[in-house]
Amino acid sequence: QVQLVESGGGSVQPGGSLRLSCTASHSIRCMGWFRQAPGEEREGVAEITDSADPARYYGDFVRGRFTVSRDTTKNELYLQMNSLKPEDTAVYYCSARRSGCGLDLRKVNYWGQGTQVTVTS
Repeated sequence: QVQLVESGGGSVQPGGSLRLSCTASHSIRCMGWFRQAPGEEREGVAEITDSADPARYYGDFVRGRFTVSRDTTKNELYLQMNSLKPEDTAVYYCSARRSGCGLDLRKVNYWGQGTQVTVTS
């Protein structure tokens, strides 16, 4: 069992930045972020593998605005979000899976409790 704890959500104006963090209780191959807006399905934001030269996967809507990274020595995951838009408003969930990454919601093994990100003027 892997426990995931997120931090770093909050409210920001359009065009602003936020950095999310997630701490895992154990090392695991793939970690990432999904998000869910009210009335919408959960969707993949970004995932990253645990290799020394990690592979990164991003949702199409990210378009170079977000960067996922991790510190495997600390079992920590980060999501740097820049140029935030109102449509980025959602609950962001840290995720982990034992298999390789691929932004497949169905293959996630563990979820964090979620952290709210609100982008509003």
